[in-house]
Amino acid sequence: MIKLPIMLAEHDTWQNAVTGAINARASLAETAKDDADYIRPIVLFQAQPKNQEVTVEALKNHLMDIEQIPESKIAIATGDQRELDGIDLFDRTCPIEYVITIEALKEGWDCSFAYIFCSVSRIQSATDVEQLLGRVLRMPYAKQRQTSDLNKAYAFLSEPSFGEAARALADKLVDMGFEEDEALDNIESVQHTLDFQRDLFSPQEKPEPVFKYATPATPEILSELKEAEYDGLQVRETAEGQVEIAITGWINQDHEQAISETLPEQERKGFATAVAQHRAAVEEHISPAEQGQPFNVPRLMSEIQGTLEFADTDVFMEYHDWSLLDYSPKMDEQEFTIRETARSFAIDLDGNRISYQFASEEEQLALDIAVEGWTAETLVLWLDRQVRQMDIHQSELLKWLRDLVNHLINTRGMTIAALMRCKFLLAKKIENKIAAIRQKERSSVYQQYLLVPEANTTISFDDAFTFTDNMYGDQRRYRGRWKPRKHFLGPDRVPAFDGADDGEEMQCAQVIDSLTAVKYWIRNVARHPNSFWLPTATDKFYPDFVALLNDGRLLVVEYKGAHIAETSDTNEKRTIGALWERSSDGKGLFIIAEQMVDGKDVRQQLQEKTK
Repeated sequence: MIKLPIMLAEHDTWQNAVTGAINARASLAETAKDDADYIRPIVLFQAQPKNQEVTVEALKNHLMDIEQIPESKIAIATGDQRELDGIDLFDRTCPIEYVITIEALKEGWDCSFAYIFCSVSRIQSATDVEQLLGRVLRMPYAKQRQTSDLNKAYAFLSEPSFGEAARALADKLVDMGFEEDEALDNIESVQHTLDFQRDLFSPQEKPEPVFKYATPATPEILSELKEAEYDGLQVRETAEGQVEIAITGWINQDHEQAISETLPEQERKGFATAVAQHRAAVEEHISPAEQGQPFNVPRLMSEIQGTLEFADTDVFMEYHDWSLLDYSPKMDEQEFTIRETARSFAIDLDGNRISYQFASEEEQLALDIAVEGWTAETLVLWLDRQVRQMDIHQSELLKWLRDLVNHLINTRGMTIAALMRCKFLLAKKIENKIAAIRQKERSSVYQQYLLVPEANTTISFDDAFTFTDNMYGDQRRYRGRWKPRKHFLGPDRVPAFDGADDGEEMQCAQVIDSLTAVKYWIRNVARHPNSFWLPTATDKFYPDFVALLNDGRLLVVEYKGAHIAETSDTNEKRTIGALWERSSDGKGLFIIAEQMVDGKDVRQQLQEKTK
């Protein structure tokens, strides 16, 4: 697993880039303290060659003299200085937090604790930057961390022309094997200031609003405020003897109350007024997700043996007893047959070249002769190892396989030699046969717990799917010109639509965004672990859109083009969506929207549904 996206910060001087990298490392180190595994974030610095300004020595002196970094925490890894040789960077007692190199680290250098890449020279000038950047991409312990900040890589670059570093970095990612769209989608700016030199047609990153409030300082207030600090809150004592409170982003009620309780009684009203004014000023620029607005979609539940369980066919199968022995092991000619189609060649050296010709029947090997060790039981035991199933007892599988092999030999007249030659194909056919049997059982249990009249289903907000800010941070974004007004994550963080950026699915989203009944909506990404889904007999169904209406109801929309509107797959989705709606007791609406239904376009279909 690799760390993505790459959070890119561009600085007009190399000194500022270095400071930014150091601050980021300190923040990550603090975050890493709460992780279950030991992580010590490391910065990888790229210095300039000897004939330029910021050499390895100059950069090390800057870290020690200006940034006050102890020498023991710095290692140099160049062709001449190999201070990492023999060092285990994963050792908890290792003090190294900063590594300085120039172009490339030695082959085999690998430390997934390297989180931050900082180049003190223009990124275009480094021919090996892709190799250096690659050093900070691998995830510690090759698994997702619970805190999103630890799932990202960070790049701090010195680049006087804003935007050039981002484009150059994208080019380097493409050189490393990324597709162009993937490269662009996995570079995010972490700058918080507007820059009017930016390309007007490039994706615009909005600055996060900052709220500031000053109050008379006392040691008690300063201490309590620092205890209340959270991500986005900064507290500092000013030269005028006051405490300045700075909050980046949205101020929710809990944070407002926590800060207010630290202030003197006479200050609280003024603080509340200032917060209210700040909210009013920035509300339309902050997405509902950033504001912490709730967006919960209830999960479909089903009663199994007197207990409500998640409506999931995999869960149903755990409660379901079935036996492979209830199904015939016989395989007819349509399921499995052997036809000898191979042609034999005699290959010989004729002078200085190789020639070939068809071999005569006398020269061909007799393929149906008995081979020592090839028996029906040998084949059965081999097949058992190949097609073993976790939910089928081995004794049951062995009996079924013996009956299957005996039928092929004794009833259909196949030789054991022919079956042994085709054993891999036979194993594949058996796997398919068992899969079809299991799917039949899944369809049966799916009907039993969800669709028969006596099935007891409901929905649960206690076990709901919850949409949150940055939940789709790992997804490719929509990059078209349309800017939705009501997307839950904001206009710049809409996950990419299936098909073309201006295709039918995007047009359906535009209709949803324009409906007066809709408070906010989200593009529900298929197969994402955080997305809303409903069960099918074979898998999971992820509807295209989920919307919260102004009256509190939820609207779930699946869009289907005319060519797939009446397939068996669509009809199954229609059935389970209707069941979720019926089980919601009026709290949820489900619709499969089509380009045209009974003379009604998508807008008319959705308006009628949300009445």
